[in-house]
Amino acid sequence: MATADSVKLTALSSKGGCGCKIGPADLMQVIRNLPKSEPNPDLLVGLDTSDDAGVYRLSDDLALVQTVDFFTPIVDDPYSFGQIAAANAISDIYAMGGKPLTVLNIVAFPISTLDKSVLADILRGAADKVREAGATLVGGHSIDDKEPKFGLAVTGLVHPDKVRTNAGAKPGDKLILTKPIGVGIMTTSIKKDALTPEETERVTRVMATLNKAAAETMEPYDVHACTDVTGFGLMGHALEMAKGSGTGIRIKHGDVPVLPRVRELAEQGFVPGGTKNNFAHVEADIDFPAELDQIGRWILCDAVTSGGLLISVDGDQADKLLAALIQAGVEASLIGEVTGDHPGRIVVE
Repeated sequence: MATADSVKLTALSSKGGCGCKIGPADLMQVIRNLPKSEPNPDLLVGLDTSDDAGVYRLSDDLALVQTVDFFTPIVDDPYSFGQIAAANAISDIYAMGGKPLTVLNIVAFPISTLDKSVLADILRGAADKVREAGATLVGGHSIDDKEPKFGLAVTGLVHPDKVRTNAGAKPGDKLILTKPIGVGIMTTSIKKDALTPEETERVTRVMATLNKAAAETMEPYDVHACTDVTGFGLMGHALEMAKGSGTGIRIKHGDVPVLPRVRELAEQGFVPGGTKNNFAHVEADIDFPAELDQIGRWILCDAVTSGGLLISVDGDQADKLLAALIQAGVEASLIGEVTGDHPGRIVVE
């Protein structure tokens, strides 16, 4: 029976992290067949714009933010997997402008083939990250499953007038990204034993970092839209913002922060299927420059797990917000702008 010290978690699943999501094209075909819900004036954010979480108004001063996220192992260390899964799920609350309140664990675990210490370490990692976020664990649910999976259902609070969605971007806004991309390619490389321990530690640290500091830092600024960059990649989530806002988006690919060695690893073939699916889904709505090769395009579409926030902020405040984020220890970069032309499209420069 594999123990926490000997287990290689990533070998137990065919896909890892947010890369195991159902692809956006397939998901849309399913969602469009759902019966229409009765209109509810208190449902402030629902399914309409593919946002990060749902928001339901309880009173004039209080609304619930609700989300759920779980996935297969993205790293081999159980404690780190728990931290990453928790940080990823809680991130949706931050993206909506809310504060996490309570969480429920969601567990699928092969209890007869993996030592119970492995599950204990996963739960301990998540609990530490939940505590760091200032939230409270109130319970959960578990099933016996051949392939381990873990995540959280999270409830947060937000003032109804301070909800931040992915659909409010305005022409003239600047776009700030708060974590580097390339996570999907890096974690695929972990499964193939292609990373050094230092590189594994670096990408693990990025994924396990809460978006708490970024969310708190942006509060005083005129942020018109926000989303967290996860399984559908930077281009997929930026495109949702463009379509939801009815605007165009320009992204300078040379300004997008990318983890070290990502291009080299992609050239060696460590590009996950989720990344390629993301590219296929968004390709028709993005104008890529001729000089950006296929590897470069895949990197921009890379399936991220526990990525950063993509913030659309008033252009006059962008430099101040960027400086404040960096001062707060956030790996933030200015990567583009929102435009009034080409609504619902992205132009990569």
